[in-house]
Amino acid sequence: MEFEIALNYVVSSATADFVFNIHAAQTQCQSVLIENLTTDQAVTTNLYTESDTGNRWLRLQAGAGQFNVHYSATVTLAHVIAAPMQLTEVPIAQLPPTVLPYLRPSRYCQSDRLHRLAFYEFGHLSPGYARVQAIQNWVRGRVTFRPQTSDVSTSAMDTLVEQVGVCRDFAHLMIALCRALNIPARFTTGIDYGSDAALGPIDFHAYVEVFLSGRWYIFDPSGLAMPMGFVRFGTGRDASDAAFATMFGSVQANMPQIKVRAVEDSRNNYVLPFHTGDLLSTDP
Repeated sequence: MEFEIALNYVVSSATADFVFNIHAAQTQCQSVLIENLTTDQAVTTNLYTESDTGNRWLRLQAGAGQFNVHYSATVTLAHVIAAPMQLTEVPIAQLPPTVLPYLRPSRYCQSDRLHRLAFYEFGHLSPGYARVQAIQNWVRGRVTFRPQTSDVSTSAMDTLVEQVGVCRDFAHLMIALCRALNIPARFTTGIDYGSDAALGPIDFHAYVEVFLSGRWYIFDPSGLAMPMGFVRFGTGRDASDAAFATMFGSVQANMPQIKVRAVEDSRNNYVLPFHTGDLLSTDP
């Protein structure tokens, strides 16, 4: 996958601090072959990687005026592929310690308020992939994708009531319902490769990873994009842990401009992304 991201801001204060999560993650399943970062202001950049999530955070301070950031990368994906019906839920006593935080309620995923609903709708289903798929289908069937219907304060509970939202709202609601059933689930960000052009320009995309049979597997409750084409940027309990940009100061942000291209290379066994009934993982 080859992609580039252009971010454009106007800083009206003397300075503004930025924290970005736009660098492609580097895992055993996702390799960054080439990457390049440029800015139109002479700024000092600090790039660091979180040891527990693999999120790569870029921190910098910009001065007043126009400020533009451009990041490009070439990434290879080596998915772990699993037959869905073979995947099982992992008993809490057997979960790795690093997975336990994804059982708990978080700012946007109030799973503690959804126990009754979750058990009413899904408690009778056998634990495993089929139950997780039922949760995804339930969310997809009740929430309508509609741009500009939510904001940074919208939570899973809000989406449950309003029944409209964007990809992050679908993700938050599915995560909250999974956690209400003691199924570890986390928020992940990428690019919405394969989405319908009628929905607008390519954008950042939020999806869900659920821990089954000892590994994190991809689910896309919005159903808007192609999971095989997702490039991993960040993961966390919810959007508050994996925002692609956080600004401190007086800043006006324009819509990000993203281009992505899938490259086929038979010599290296690289194929174009396609929809599949199997489950995919890019987590080591």
